[in-house]
Amino acid sequence: MPTPARQATSPVTSRSTSEEHPVPSYAFKLNGKNVKVDAPSDMPLLWVLRDLLGVTGPKYGCGVGVCRACTCHVNGNAVQVCTLTAADVVGKSVTTIEGLAPSGGLHPVQQAWIDEDVAQCGFCQPGQIMQAAALLKSKRNPSDADIDQIMNVCRCGTYCRIRKAIKRAASM
Repeated sequence: MPTPARQATSPVTSRSTSEEHPVPSYAFKLNGKNVKVDAPSDMPLLWVLRDLLGVTGPKYGCGVGVCRACTCHVNGNAVQVCTLTAADVVGKSVTTIEGLAPSGGLHPVQQAWIDEDVAQCGFCQPGQIMQAAALLKSKRNPSDADIDQIMNVCRCGTYCRIRKAIKRAASM
């Protein structure tokens, strides 16, 4: 299987299951690169990203936007991609954890996550980091109450370290 970066730079095509019902194509920007993907109209964007484009940072947790493990940025706003389809992002910019630091380094939130040793199992971390990055974009110095509003689920309970990492990233 090609690497996610390679797939993200070239159009992905899939064959329609029936000539009577062709699979539509959707074009959007993914992590700074233009992509075009053929996908069933009802396929959640999370599966388009993971299964068709090979981007595995966003995780499946609940499928209804509650756990927020799939959080990505669409036009700079944190959204749960399990509740969107590719049609919802046509002409828009989608950023996953893989594209958060486009220069190839680490985003300040990613560095703070490492510095504060946040991750335990790591499953929720991409969504947590994407939500934290969006929060810091809108509030440079968030309060504890602001951080509490993120509401991503972490089964390991690393919330105290998450708060510490967000505050560290705010000071970078």
